[in-house]
Amino acid sequence: MSLAVDVTGLRKVYGERAVLDGVDLQVRRGEFTALLGASGTGKTTLLRILAGIEGSDAGSVLVPRTRTVVFQEPRLVPSKRVVDNVVLGQGRGARPTGLAALAEVGLEDHALAWPATLSGGEAQRVALARALVREPDLLLLDEPFAALDALTRLTMQALIGDLVVKHRPAVVLVTHDVEEAIALADRVLVLRGGEFVTDVRVELDRPRDRGTADFAELRRSLLADLGVTV
Repeated sequence: MSLAVDVTGLRKVYGERAVLDGVDLQVRRGEFTALLGASGTGKTTLLRILAGIEGSDAGSVLVPRTRTVVFQEPRLVPSKRVVDNVVLGQGRGARPTGLAALAEVGLEDHALAWPATLSGGEAQRVALARALVREPDLLLLDEPFAALDALTRLTMQALIGDLVVKHRPAVVLVTHDVEEAIALADRVLVLRGGEFVTDVRVELDRPRDRGTADFAELRRSLLADLGVTV
């Protein structure tokens, strides 16, 4: 399977500190990769470089032309109706495609609503529809569920798992939630000290049962790699 992301020797320096120091990352097309790490370890910086929002100081970064980002905040335009947020930049002729995308996330009845009337979970579903309607080769997720309550977060995790299987983009998820990473990803990496210290494939059957011994063991192992003892 061909690569969607091919990063070699990536380096990013802020002041005198190398946040990313010689990072290599390869993500295959259709592969779901989760990045874990403590705050300030460079996870979001790496994602922003992959998105083209930020530049690197050294190294090679090859990514698909068609890539989209879902941030922690939905970033909807308050003066545009929901469906027009989904097809933002694609013109009014794209509305039917936007309506289909909203149906995928269960919000077809909210197409003409204003963003201010949505709950946090609904707004984030709109942001997800906006990202997927472009059929990206690479979907970048920057802690997209961190601001949601626990129940909504679980619902959104299940939704994105289903949609990724349907659309098959390569996915890079930045998260602090170890259980979220295990539940969703094909592969989990831990970033520490400017480099990846862990790269493990998640060999658990889907849908993943968080109550199994294998899930708990992988959770313990990843927490240990993050410096957390349980």
